[in-house]
Amino acid sequence: MRYIKFGERQKEVSEVVLGLMRISEMTVDQVEELIESALAVGINAFDIADCYGHGKCEQILGEVLKCRPDLREKMWIQSKCGIRMEEFTYFDFSKEHILEAVDGILERLNVDYIDSLLLHRPDALMEPVEIAEAFDLLKAQGKVIDFGVSNQNPMMMALIQKDVNQPLVANQLQLSAAFTPSFDAGFHVNMKQEAGIVRDSSIFEYCRLHDVVIQAWSVLQFDYFGGVFLGSEKYPELNQVLNRLAEKYHVSPSAVAIAWVLRYPAKMQAVIGTTKKARVAEAARAAEIQLTRKEWYEIYLAAGNDLP
Repeated sequence: MRYIKFGERQKEVSEVVLGLMRISEMTVDQVEELIESALAVGINAFDIADCYGHGKCEQILGEVLKCRPDLREKMWIQSKCGIRMEEFTYFDFSKEHILEAVDGILERLNVDYIDSLLLHRPDALMEPVEIAEAFDLLKAQGKVIDFGVSNQNPMMMALIQKDVNQPLVANQLQLSAAFTPSFDAGFHVNMKQEAGIVRDSSIFEYCRLHDVVIQAWSVLQFDYFGGVFLGSEKYPELNQVLNRLAEKYHVSPSAVAIAWVLRYPAKMQAVIGTTKKARVAEAARAAEIQLTRKEWYEIYLAAGNDLP
């Protein structure tokens, strides 16, 4: 496993992150085994959110940590807040909600602090001063170590950072071999083509400029939760290339696909969402290989993209 130095403490955090969005239907024992399997292959980073399972995912993880308090210091735990799921879903970055949400996260997780807190999707009504007040209080109380965002563009991050005292150290963004709008726009800059439309204000380049960790999500999916591209009849050429490279590197095709994400030269993490121990082990091997430049571009093209 490879590790990046994350945040204020420069803590070594695994490049592969185990996302716990799908554990709401699992038992406490099953989740404990899943966490143990991740730790065994060097994955020490775990991502969750207060809205996953309407809080049940955090509650189950909290039961694990209650039974196994020894696991806490082995785990880097990140949660997210800002999505409110009531009569309908909306976003809330108010000071009151952030503070209330974090207290709920800590209570459900049975922990005194979390290593990282992300603001989950943009709130158009956000007031940076309120976010700053909430972050300052959470930091002073020792409830949150580092702060970041998810699915935000550079201007949104700059607007928040205008008043927030803590650096925004991470941005969770969708990226996979079959989901590459940011790269497409870069390749087709100044060209009158669909692929040349800049949809995210060059957020990947912004993160590199400001040393922000990019946490890629849906690393094995196409479109917006469109499905897994591995083995999909929609991506025959891509799967052919992934299978060939898997044989070359003696790993699974999924490991090659994740290695493609990690090959981007920023501070990268890949969030996986599997609940299967064997697939966790397969995914971890992505950090053992370094695709060549030619292989990276071959995968990009095999996904149906073109280069000018």
